[in-house]
Amino acid sequence: MERRSFMKLTGTLGLAAMFNPLAVAGTPEDRPNIIFILADDLGYADLGCYGQEVIKTPCIDRMASEGLMFTQHYAGSTVCAPSRACFLTGKHSGNTYVRGNGDYQLRTSPEDTTVAELLQTVGYHTAMIGKASTGCITTPEQPNAKGFDHFFGYLTHVDAHHYFPEKLYHNGEVIHYPGNALHEGTHYSHDLFMDDITRYLESHKDGPFFLHWSMQIPHASLYAPEDWMKMYRSQFDEEPVIQGHYRSEEEPRTAFAAMVSRMDWEVGQLLDKLKELGIAENTLVIFTSDNGAMHEGGHDRFFFNSSGVHRGGKRDLYEGGIRVPFIAWWPGKIQEATTTDHVSAFWDFLPTACELAGAAIPHDTDGISFLPTLLGHPDSQKLHDHLYWEFHEQGGKRAIRCGDWKAVQLSMSERPFNSIELYNLAEDIGEQHDLAGEHPDIVAKAQELLDKAHSPCDIEQFNFPT
Repeated sequence: MERRSFMKLTGTLGLAAMFNPLAVAGTPEDRPNIIFILADDLGYADLGCYGQEVIKTPCIDRMASEGLMFTQHYAGSTVCAPSRACFLTGKHSGNTYVRGNGDYQLRTSPEDTTVAELLQTVGYHTAMIGKASTGCITTPEQPNAKGFDHFFGYLTHVDAHHYFPEKLYHNGEVIHYPGNALHEGTHYSHDLFMDDITRYLESHKDGPFFLHWSMQIPHASLYAPEDWMKMYRSQFDEEPVIQGHYRSEEEPRTAFAAMVSRMDWEVGQLLDKLKELGIAENTLVIFTSDNGAMHEGGHDRFFFNSSGVHRGGKRDLYEGGIRVPFIAWWPGKIQEATTTDHVSAFWDFLPTACELAGAAIPHDTDGISFLPTLLGHPDSQKLHDHLYWEFHEQGGKRAIRCGDWKAVQLSMSERPFNSIELYNLAEDIGEQHDLAGEHPDIVAKAQELLDKAHSPCDIEQFNFPT
């Protein structure tokens, strides 16, 4: 495999100019708009186009039929905050500053340059609407400071567990909703976000713009408006569920299915709006999820087979925790009804967006632009020699993928006594057969790569014992 060194040329126009010169030539207005839609805790197989057989997702299925589906795309992490940090900064979780959930946010310094900041330098207006992706608990000014000209949404991820916010923030200013009480009220958060997205698209239709739509759905607590609950009510045998700080859910299966269908409808509304405004052909839209399927708040990922054939889910570094749906839609540019098995990850989005827009690509990115894959030139697509993840809960764990080999290392708190599990994904996508004992040479190489991939972090909690 070719290594990522070709992307170390800061500021190169590279493959974007080769395959689509209009994308990076002329005035900023000639450049495509970019929309990155990020669902929250959606499993790989929670969509019809990825194998879901119960929940209806016609709009996203249509998006896939009109665009490109990735079958081997990976989130930045297996939980929210570090995964989003990887997407924003173009670095994997061994190099990002935010490597776990908690009271952490991206630093307001060049060390945490975001894709939004880079796109601003070449004339893009930037927006983040929904749940703040710059950390689990951010200050009112932080989303704007990290490159978003427009921000409307939740500042804390815990607040975003609830769909009737008592307050949201708009560019640093608080907006109160006195009729709301977390689990009920007069203002449903996703109605508010849809309205703001519509206004934003209408105001910036002349472009170029970068919109990060940071959804709450389908993260628990489980809630969907009644019109969507009706679609599934009485289809399932239901038992009331109460879990942790989430609300009591009388119909958890109905609610989860309704949430995903509501999310699907919202994506359809956005795509229709782009067509109505006449800017669909100049807008790249990406839809994905921040990590694998959850199993909390009343949701049973096994009932809906949310991980598909993959092992595990959220908080695992097996495929079910990090392999996510990833769909790219760009009428007239991306060939319809296509699928790719290109192995890619969240940290690839930054160099892709920068190459597309003609922005400088930071020399320290871990990502590789997948623009050739988007534009139908797989023979020119550069490949990763490995992908790396680390996770700092449950005693600490790490994983690395090299070609078809996947190594998973658990119990990092017990180093050096922890062991490495080894799987061949080409033959064992469910990661059921540990081959470590049969391939000590591959295990040794994996251990070397795991140790090299982790860089020391200013936050001591994110440093593994040595």
